[in-house]
Amino acid sequence: MDHISPGSSVHGIFLARTLEQRAASSRRPTAPLTWWPSPLRRAHLGPHLRAGASAGRRKRRHHRRLPALPPHPPGPPAATMSASAVFILDVKGKPLISRNYKGDVAMSEIDHFMPLLMQREEEGALTPLLSHGRVHFLWIKYSNLYLVATTLKNANASLVYSFLYKIVEVFSEYFKELEEESIRDNFVIVYELLDELMDFGFPQTTDSKILQEYITQQGNKLETGKSRVPPTVTNAVSWRSEGIKYKKNEVFIDVIESVNLLVNANGSVLLSEIVGSIKLKVFLSGMPELRLGLNDRVLFELTGRSKNKSVELEDVKFHQCVRLSRFDNDRTISFIPPDGDFELMSYRLSTQVKPLIWIESVIEKFSHSRVEIMVKAKGQFKKQSVANGVEISVPVPSDADSPRFKTSVGSAKYVPEKNTVIWSIKSFPGGKEYLMRAHFGLPSVEKEEVEGRPPIGVKFEIPYFTVSGIQVRYMKIIEKSGYQALPWVRYITQSGDYQLRTS
Repeated sequence: MDHISPGSSVHGIFLARTLEQRAASSRRPTAPLTWWPSPLRRAHLGPHLRAGASAGRRKRRHHRRLPALPPHPPGPPAATMSASAVFILDVKGKPLISRNYKGDVAMSEIDHFMPLLMQREEEGALTPLLSHGRVHFLWIKYSNLYLVATTLKNANASLVYSFLYKIVEVFSEYFKELEEESIRDNFVIVYELLDELMDFGFPQTTDSKILQEYITQQGNKLETGKSRVPPTVTNAVSWRSEGIKYKKNEVFIDVIESVNLLVNANGSVLLSEIVGSIKLKVFLSGMPELRLGLNDRVLFELTGRSKNKSVELEDVKFHQCVRLSRFDNDRTISFIPPDGDFELMSYRLSTQVKPLIWIESVIEKFSHSRVEIMVKAKGQFKKQSVANGVEISVPVPSDADSPRFKTSVGSAKYVPEKNTVIWSIKSFPGGKEYLMRAHFGLPSVEKEEVEGRPPIGVKFEIPYFTVSGIQVRYMKIIEKSGYQALPWVRYITQSGDYQLRTS
């Protein structure tokens, strides 16, 4: 069980908690516990597990026996996940589909959710957790849907929300777009997924790739004598199937950093942070172990190296495949990867970032006549780097008309529904400076209300460059067959919430 990272995934946390509670609640001495599959899989296995002792032996071969868990230390009981039911509602609050996992909360309680939400919204006191009597509603909104979990207990709220967002992720994998229509068109699959995602209020299999092995979008033919649990579900490494083979073994590593920036009208930086992620695309045979090395400042301090080119990572979050105990001990990122695409880790750096694209603007408004806008953009990154797909959104008055533009590079267009001018520059080299002028007519009668001035927004992407200076030092690939594999690394810096206020 070394390679299941405790606390690194929704599935791992909840499975461990379920077993711990069962062990603690039993009056008999704690014995080794076996995790059984959820009701849908038990239904598939049922006819084959009634044949007596031989069936019992077959059943044990499909399941990995877990070690005995220590009893709870004395003290108050910890809050548990334990969601009673999950509902998916349309934008008006009408239930589209629901699943009652525990039966301790009446399904009619959901009728109180939407009136309660609207009342709180009118009062300006809307919160992500609403209560009606002893029932608590934990909810999120996605597209034109509300996903709501109900509970009577003092549940671990952060884990409930993690599970709701995991539902969104899994459904999006299955249906491409998660909205009311996709739920209505796929009731059968949604019910099957809700059965597998959670059992008696505790999440079970939440990896969409594993779910797709036995819940398909094609019609299922009734087969007798062939039902089986996908081995991946009961493996210690539940995120990767056995027997994967590729002719060419490769790993593609993408280091992607988003810059969040807010600059005041006088040019001072109010907010500056870097949000990064390392994404992998894995095409490796067998069950390889990977070790990733970064220029991590804590690691350099532990090994006595120079800290000049190191990066101090904050708020690091890992995929469930990473061995957290190994990382805590010696900062080694060691893992058996899932097959295909996945996000290995994310991180954040709260550091003063020099604005990569600096914007200066002059907006002159002549009463009852016209408004003239001048925008100057300068690339403040290395000259050898190039920003691609640059879009600069400049706000204009809502009653402006008759636009005219002049740009030194790229093109400008007026988007009246958003009251903005979008200046597009396909390629923006570092150190260069460009200019855009816009002229708008104004009506002879002005509006009575005074409009605010939204900030200028900037979008861009700079390949082969990271603003934090993070580097992949090595990627070791270890597999028992000893094949050679090629790791490829790509760096990308892009805009996140990048805004500059105007005077």
